Amino acid sequence: MSCFQTSASGSWIYPTVILCLFGFFSMMRPSEPFLMPYLSGPDKNLTTEQITNEIFPVWTYSYLALLFPVFVLTDYVRYKPVVLFQGISYIITWLLLLFGQGVKVMQVLEFCYGMVTATEVAYYAYIYSVVSPEHYQKVSGYCRSVTLVAYTLASVLAQLLVSLASLSYFYLNVISLVSVSTAFLFSLFLPMPKKSLFFHAKPSTEAPPKPSEKDAALGGPHKDHNPVCQEQVPVSETPYVVQSRDPKPGNVALRVFVQWLRDLKECYASKHLFYWSLWWALSTAGYNQILNYVQVLWDNKAPSQSSAVYNGAVEAVATFGGAVAALAVGYVKVNWDLLGELALAIFSVVSAGSLFLMHYTTSIWACYAGYLIFKTVYMLLITIAVFQIAVNLSVERYALVFGINTFIALVIQTIITVIVVDRRGLELPVSTQFLVYGSYFAVIAGIFLIRSMYILYSTNCGKKVQSPATSQNPYGPHPEEPKNVMNLRQ
Repeated sequence: MSCFQTSASGSWIYPTVILCLFGFFSMMRPSEPFLMPYLSGPDKNLTTEQITNEIFPVWTYSYLALLFPVFVLTDYVRYKPVVLFQGISYIITWLLLLFGQGVKVMQVLEFCYGMVTATEVAYYAYIYSVVSPEHYQKVSGYCRSVTLVAYTLASVLAQLLVSLASLSYFYLNVISLVSVSTAFLFSLFLPMPKKSLFFHAKPSTEAPPKPSEKDAALGGPHKDHNPVCQEQVPVSETPYVVQSRDPKPGNVALRVFVQWLRDLKECYASKHLFYWSLWWALSTAGYNQILNYVQVLWDNKAPSQSSAVYNGAVEAVATFGGAVAALAVGYVKVNWDLLGELALAIFSVVSAGSLFLMHYTTSIWACYAGYLIFKTVYMLLITIAVFQIAVNLSVERYALVFGINTFIALVIQTIITVIVVDRRGLELPVSTQFLVYGSYFAVIAGIFLIRSMYILYSTNCGKKVQSPATSQNPYGPHPEEPKNVMNLRQ
């Protein structure tokens, strides 16, 4: 029975298994690759304009509105209640998807799905409160891998059922409802954590341990219809200590918020972290937007009511390709300090090119290919970005930086949605939207190309200056004083 204990001396197996089962069944949703054909088909009978301009934008707005309060509440109530609430939100979402009718009901559905994605932070943060630090690497790998496997299997199953068994999209949603309901049942068996990262942190005189490179590289988002939140090493050696003897709740909250502001100021003072975070926010905003509207584009290129649909197969291949690309990062030896921004610029050009292809082509297969390239490139780069940010931050500070980066990404995505998609904005056709998104990634590429040229030029000049100085000093350069870890890459 010892493996079912969660004390400091107990095993990590039980909570990890339960959380992985929750993650698997919550992502085993075969209906998701065929959401657009389902909404525009006879079951819901919605027009493309209603779906694009009135329904889908609600997810962006609700996600933005809910992210920060949910982030704070998640830590305050110690994760499990929010995981349970996420399971309930999943069930409500799919009940509305099955039995709801009309634009207003679908907007409520999108709000509920915004709650699902906002509460996703609890899934990733929970495990750090119930297992000891030496198990972080294994647990992170299991939790993230199982969601990718589940999404891939769901996409393959959906394509097989639609193409070979001619199963109605309605019954794909029934399977999804059963799966998310099963996930909720598993969440009931999660142990209740006794501590959390911020509000219920235990006093300590030791800084939390650094995660390994592999653990940090596992920190990217996994969601697909709409991605997204997570954790990891200390800039200062002072750990979070927000509890005192019988502290007043107001005092604890004030201390936490003041500590957050100090930590964020110190973290973003690093130019290296700042620019990687900037790319993260800008690209994630575009990525979320693409995933939210790509099925609308596919339906525009090859209407689902009059042609075969291979959305499930494309999503499965894209997810698998992205996972392989992310895994390959760990085996590539590159000086990311020197060449990181150049890699961001080059791959952002590739992303822009794939989106331009999706706009200009009339072939659905070329459109599919553009999406495969785009998603693979994003998953590759976000893995690198997560590692570059996480490697120098504690678990608490990485949670903060991830939360702020995600929030900024949602603000940018909301601005794009209001201007480009919403009825109150330009209300552009979906094909034209992808021309805008391609231009957006081209601008990102330009920013980081200029930044990378500056870094390479500065490095080259520094070597030229150092070389004659070294040759004039027969005793070699004087040793430097140790630097703060956050200043090493400025």
